[in-house]
Amino acid sequence: MGYSMTVKGEMMLENGKTMPSVDAWLREAKADASAAGCGMYLTHNGVVRATPKSEVRGIETDGVAPGRRVGGMVFGFDAQKVQAAIEATRAMPGIGYVRVWLASGELAVGDDIMLVLIGGDIRPHVVDALQALVGTIKNECVSEVECEA
Repeated sequence: MGYSMTVKGEMMLENGKTMPSVDAWLREAKADASAAGCGMYLTHNGVVRATPKSEVRGIETDGVAPGRRVGGMVFGFDAQKVQAAIEATRAMPGIGYVRVWLASGELAVGDDIMLVLIGGDIRPHVVDALQALVGTIKNECVSEVECEA
């Protein structure tokens, strides 16, 4: 069963088995009160890949060894930490809109892991905010356990 968290009337964090429509999210963002100050929107769609994190990033992990294939992963997250990361991103200069969806549970290669949408005034602010938020979520808020194929 999915859920959502809201802050000041804004839906910021959602969870469920099926990723929401990017088109629908963009329509909703452009209808939001913050839209008048947003000159651009960026999205990030994270997907389970077959190449292990240890191989792609060149780091040692508890997951699948380099040269082997990932068959899927078990994904989880700390909702309070994600919400704090969203709020910190929303407070960055020029950022008017932030929305995040995260999957949870067992995922297969090709499954969606996350969707992030950020709206803001100018490209440098929105790019920086997207980098910061996705980095924080990946490094501080989630648990990803790769399963070998």
